[in-house]
Amino acid sequence: MPATAMNHFTILTDDVPGTVRFYSELLGLRDGPRPPLSFPGAWLYSGASAILHIVGGRSRADLKPGVIDHMAFSAVGLADTLANLTAHGIEHTCRRQVGSGPWQVFFFDPNGARVELDFAPDETAAH
Repeated sequence: MPATAMNHFTILTDDVPGTVRFYSELLGLRDGPRPPLSFPGAWLYSGASAILHIVGGRSRADLKPGVIDHMAFSAVGLADTLANLTAHGIEHTCRRQVGSGPWQVFFFDPNGARVELDFAPDETAAH
């Protein structure tokens, strides 16, 4: 099989700066190099990898969910993440996965994309 890993997700938006700010502040992704493409956007990095591409120039009406339900990221710092989501007024759900026990946090970005953050089972949800 030729696929070896997930490379990136792409988010469509009518607000590139706001979407960059959202993912930078809440997930710690950083804005980085992007080829000189013919449409507005940004590439957000985790380490050396551009894992989230943002494509702008869309109207709010064009931001409709497709067949992909959500994107999931491995994460650390569950209690701080929950506090940060609450401080930003972002509705979220935190639960333990049945069986194996990792923590899962779900919320929506400003464009309506559903985001999941997965934390190790030994993390705690409160300070």
